[in-house]
Amino acid sequence: MTQRATRCKRIYETPGPDDGLRILVERLWPRGVRKSDAAIDRWMKEIAPSPALRQWFAHDPAHWDEFRRRYGDELSTSIGPVGELLQLMATADVTLVHAARDEPGNSAQVLRDYLLTRFDGA
Repeated sequence: MTQRATRCKRIYETPGPDDGLRILVERLWPRGVRKSDAAIDRWMKEIAPSPALRQWFAHDPAHWDEFRRRYGDELSTSIGPVGELLQLMATADVTLVHAARDEPGNSAQVLRDYLLTRFDGA
C-alpha cells in the first residue's frame, strides 16, 4: 500500500485544498464551531482518548509521555477504527482534525504517529 499525506490541523483553522479527507478525532464536538462550517468528512469519536484518560491528562505537559503511552495502549485495542483509518490513509490524503491548542502535545498527533508506525508495518 502507498501512504498518502497524513496531517493534523485544528478545527479552528480554515480548511484548505490540501486537507484531503478531514476526519474529526475528538470525542466531543468542538465549542463554537458550526457543523456546517467545519468541512468535516467524518467524525470518529471512538478513536479519541477515553474520557478518563482525557481528564487525567488535562493537557498537563508533565503528563505528556505517560499520556502518549496510555493512549497508545487504548489505540491497540481499537482494531476496527484504527484499521479503518489505515485504509483511508492508503487511498487519500487525510487530515486528523482536533480542537486542542497544544501544538505539539495533543492526542491527534499521538494518533497520527501511532497510525504511521502501523502503516509502515502493513
